[in-house]
Amino acid sequence: MSKSRYPRSFAHPRYWPTWLAIGAMYIAAWLPWRLKMAIGKGLGLLAWRFAKRRRHITATNIALCFPEKSPQQQYQLVKDTFIANGIGLIETATGWCRDGESLRHRVAYIGEEHMARAEARRKGVIIVGVHFSSLDLGGALHALFFSADAVYRPHNNPLFERFMTRARGRNFGVALDRYDLRGAVRQLKDGRMVWYSPDQDFGRDVSVFAPLFGQQAATIRLTAKLARMTGASVVPMMFHRNPDNATYTIESLPALEGFPSGDEVADATRINQFIELAIRKHPEQYLWLHRRFKTRPEGEPSVY
Repeated sequence: MSKSRYPRSFAHPRYWPTWLAIGAMYIAAWLPWRLKMAIGKGLGLLAWRFAKRRRHITATNIALCFPEKSPQQQYQLVKDTFIANGIGLIETATGWCRDGESLRHRVAYIGEEHMARAEARRKGVIIVGVHFSSLDLGGALHALFFSADAVYRPHNNPLFERFMTRARGRNFGVALDRYDLRGAVRQLKDGRMVWYSPDQDFGRDVSVFAPLFGQQAATIRLTAKLARMTGASVVPMMFHRNPDNATYTIESLPALEGFPSGDEVADATRINQFIELAIRKHPEQYLWLHRRFKTRPEGEPSVY
């Protein structure tokens, strides 16, 4: 449903389920940590059991990207992915509804000096992120170290959109619509950091095909375009939940050298190499539930 078809008043019964969801997120954010993790695991297992379409998409993605794994290993990775994403829902609630400062003791930052060095150039920093299940909590924790703006996809539900943007506004400076190229360029030219995740399929018109896990993946050209237009540094960054399910690690790598190169495919390949590196460290925490390979090279059938 488009935004224009939603009622104007947030008191309308159409929004009551959204209000309940927002209330549940506030409650979940303040639960004891072990209980939160247990609830998240339960949500993930429920989704794994009943969300058959998403399970099929996840299984297809994992089979394409990890052909070296046995069928049983792939099956377990699908299940673990749903568990991680169930926990990710609770982590999102925590990132949106809690003060990040109260969580500082839960995060370690590796490679902080790389981000600081890029920021010191005062030409802007493009933070290349990856859609891990704990992405929004990662944003809240990263904000304890650096101020950044974020590119995001607006929600169709106006009430949830307002809740989401206000919550993210506490962690990020400016929330930029993913189609707002001018806004991103403006922020970067002002010396700001812009957090942006180019690991999803944005369609043929704005992409080139570049290898990812041995597949030809439609990869958005915007990363190189933004760097070329602004002179901003491009710093790869990953974020993951540690095996103790209680602490987190942010890791920034050195800024990419010689980027952009002028070769769109070569630049997209470099970005995908980082994305694959990050995913292979913690594959179960990646958002495999989306159709990453829905856009195929000409003549190739759908894999889904």
